Amino acid sequence: MKLAAAPARLFGLDTLRVLAILVVMLYHLTIFGELPSSILPVTYFGWMGVDLFFVLSGFLIGQQALKPYLTGQQLSIKEFYRRRAYRILPAYLAVLALYVFVPGWREAPRLAPLWKFLTFTMNFGFTFDQRAFSNAWSLCVEEHFYLLLPLLVTLLMRRPSTRKTVAVLASVVLFGIGLRAFLISLHPDDIWTGIYYPSYTRLDGLVTGVALAIVRTFRPTWWDALMQRGHTLFLTGTVCIGSVIWMFRKDDLGSDSGSAMWGVILGLPLLSLGLGLITASSVSKNGLLARIRVPGAETIATLAFSLYLTHKAVAHMVMLRFPQITEPQGPASWLLYAVTCLSAAVLLHILVERPFLRLRDRVTRHKSVSALEDEMREEPAL
Repeated sequence: MKLAAAPARLFGLDTLRVLAILVVMLYHLTIFGELPSSILPVTYFGWMGVDLFFVLSGFLIGQQALKPYLTGQQLSIKEFYRRRAYRILPAYLAVLALYVFVPGWREAPRLAPLWKFLTFTMNFGFTFDQRAFSNAWSLCVEEHFYLLLPLLVTLLMRRPSTRKTVAVLASVVLFGIGLRAFLISLHPDDIWTGIYYPSYTRLDGLVTGVALAIVRTFRPTWWDALMQRGHTLFLTGTVCIGSVIWMFRKDDLGSDSGSAMWGVILGLPLLSLGLGLITASSVSKNGLLARIRVPGAETIATLAFSLYLTHKAVAHMVMLRFPQITEPQGPASWLLYAVTCLSAAVLLHILVERPFLRLRDRVTRHKSVSALEDEMREEPAL
């Protein structure tokens, strides 16, 4: 598969997107068996990769929603929804069809009702008894974000106000903190399924990304000042993430008190802040990630959405079909997992994702194919 190179790519964002999908995949592999102790610390906190995806989505999709206003235009809500539909629905529905009509594809026996997947509501009332295609929960959060963002932007841009914008963003974060605290008090034994998955408790990363997009779009002086401090942003973000890792250390995970409780209440916005600072650092010319071009990162970043949709089912089938290779959990098993997951993602990308994105381009008729492919790689949809 030939993936066209785009000029002036932001390599730091590619690296972050690759990091996000890899740690999520490692985290999900723990479902199928014991992993080497040397990588358990990574897999244990691999759920943070989804929060990184949320920050990247808020940042990049937020810029797309805000960009028309720089030239005195208005955001076309219809066009925004149409482009999101072309980007998300074909690959998602293709994989969903496999889960519905090919039971052997599923990594778990039971699937949530089809209507929940079609309406992007399977993340509400989530239960581990119906965990097949459970990774779609984060796509539900993204879809709710895509639904509300253009409406909110259109409303706020009628009478732009810095104070009003800050108040809205702060209100969303404070609402999430208060709601998580309230839900923990009601259901102390249901921290994860009752709080981690619903969209209304998981907006911190998206809000952080949108805040970065607002600063970059409408406050270029502030943004330039940030871009001069790439290393400081990276180090500060790392400290924030390290603090959250301490909150969710293994002994306390799932408890209804102590650091794990405060990790759920306050750690999620702190994690989003840290990931946001690292995201800003990744596009800074003097940031560490912006200076390093990781070999293969551009290709993996392009395949991230397809990988996210297929990796759990593919890994499960590999484990069942090749137990003589996968049960020892050695280099051969890791190589087999990598090859099969990448192969499935490449097929989905070539057969479904890319054709529909090109169809979107033909319908739009104002973007070149090269610009389309560049956008296709950079959008961090889950």
